[in-house]
Amino acid sequence: MNVTGLAIVPPPEAAGMPPVTPELLASVLARYSRSNDGLGAILEKVDPDNPDASIDRILKFVDYGHASIGGLTGGIAMAVDDVSMWLAYKMFEISQMADGQESSTRYITMRADNLPASEEIGLPEDLADEWRAVMKAAFDAYNREYRRLDKLAEENPEMIRYPEGAGPAVIKRLRKNFALDRARYFVPFATRTNLALVMTSRMWAETVKHLDSLPQQEAKTAAERLRTELEKLSPRLMRHSRAEESFRRQAEADLDYSFEMGLSELSVENRPDEVWVRTDNEAPPFLPETQSVPDALRHRSNRYGRAGRALRRMRVTFAWNNMAVAELRDLNRHRTGHRFTPLIQNGFYLPPEIDAGSHRELLDLQAALLKQLLERRSSAYTCALLLGSQTPFEHATQADKFIYEAELRTGMGAHFRYGEHLSAALQRFYESVPGARAWVEEGAAEPE
Repeated sequence: MNVTGLAIVPPPEAAGMPPVTPELLASVLARYSRSNDGLGAILEKVDPDNPDASIDRILKFVDYGHASIGGLTGGIAMAVDDVSMWLAYKMFEISQMADGQESSTRYITMRADNLPASEEIGLPEDLADEWRAVMKAAFDAYNREYRRLDKLAEENPEMIRYPEGAGPAVIKRLRKNFALDRARYFVPFATRTNLALVMTSRMWAETVKHLDSLPQQEAKTAAERLRTELEKLSPRLMRHSRAEESFRRQAEADLDYSFEMGLSELSVENRPDEVWVRTDNEAPPFLPETQSVPDALRHRSNRYGRAGRALRRMRVTFAWNNMAVAELRDLNRHRTGHRFTPLIQNGFYLPPEIDAGSHRELLDLQAALLKQLLERRSSAYTCALLLGSQTPFEHATQADKFIYEAELRTGMGAHFRYGEHLSAALQRFYESVPGARAWVEEGAAEPE
């Protein structure tokens, strides 16, 4: 694992602007909110070559509960290389106010040598060889299926909905994506990936604290290395990034929940789709809602347009019983509201183009390994999951955010399986909000 902080410098056009470090920026803006002198007068009192005195006078307020000051540091960028997909998923789950990206499964190395060492993820020593053998078999299945599906699509072009007039380069890319996105369910969740996140020092401190409080060894290592790099940019605020009891206790409670459910629900069968959607648009009697749903949507030209208050005030909770980890990785990045999954394996998804029976031996071995880790209550059990492992997933947010997600994940270029999940959720949503149907741009996903 390697963590690199990226120091953002101004472009040449901004050469005349006042230079500030992240913590000096927070100090100046905090003083700005408590002064009537104007920004220029405040900056005149700051020596940019020796900003520590000014910084310390202001940032001490963080210790007395004024955490919002830590949010004035601006975006601090960190790149984290060679971490498991599980850790990347967890960091996106924790960092709800971050912008970020993770390497796509279309572009990372799919071989057993792209797994972390067993001790890096805290795997029981006596299961390390078995784990590595199962993961290698999973990679082998991935590569075999990718080659088979790529050839199948080349021989049967009608399987892919190529855009009209697509040239050879586009056809080749879409064909390969077709194969990659269907073979990926064999990819181990422990596969190494890279991610980058940009957020304020306040949110970095919260994220590192959360990671440090988790029982997983890889999370603790990430917390230590992130803190070391972040201290170069925001040393004072990083004092608030140590593990904390309430975080530890809740992480333990969540893990206990996953152990119990994981053992009782463990399966390698493809679990049939089930979707659950609830809406609540009740308003207080002293603040009634008078806007209709069509009026809240009709003026948008696309999903980036603004929805009206009738939808922004409406609460929506939606959940699936069988979200494959492959799709969970992306749906988990929708930052609004609250997302929850026990991250278990209550089934195993393979697309219709793959014969599950021909891989039964691998799936049985993977499930047996997973069962041993769950029985031992090992927090490393997640590294025995594959991207085809199915788990319940719930997201609670507002109706405008749900509609945005549904339009995005069914739109052109979306993964085929996202489209199926979000289309089903939309149909349930329309049952309680029929006025939205004519104004939501549901796509058909693909070409991918």
